[in-house]
Amino acid sequence: MWFAKWAGEAAVSKILVTLFVSMLPIFELRGAIPLGVSLGLDIWLTTITSVIGNILPVPFLILFIRRVLDWLCAKSNWLKRLIEHKIRSTLKHSNSLYRSELLGLMILVAIPLPGTGAWTGALLAALLNIRLRVAFPAIAIGVLIAGILVSGITFGFKALIS
Repeated sequence: MWFAKWAGEAAVSKILVTLFVSMLPIFELRGAIPLGVSLGLDIWLTTITSVIGNILPVPFLILFIRRVLDWLCAKSNWLKRLIEHKIRSTLKHSNSLYRSELLGLMILVAIPLPGTGAWTGALLAALLNIRLRVAFPAIAIGVLIAGILVSGITFGFKALIS
């Protein structure tokens, strides 16, 4: 693999770990960027890898999350209560989304705080029946903004510019 030779085997494994962590709910890029930094990855490589990894699950979430949640709710009362709680907390954000539509979805995803992010945005889009082709660009832009903000907080905004 040409990339492995160019970047070195150790760098490729660090990139893959950063990519994988950014795909996980709760951690997303808010956890992946500081992780990539601690692994010694370059500022831009860490940010780009984390943004790409955070965006990858979004189409699948929007298309399939309702079916998966229905299936999980049917399997366990404990899971059903947990899922219903997450849905209620996610739908609290829907008022801002109704007012400003896709701008609200983008802002929700861009805010680098717990309980916001691509997973929450995709869940909200699925619950509100927002089509993938409409929701995906708003979520992707929000992830990009969040990546810049988290990188700026992690590295310092001065380091991003230079």
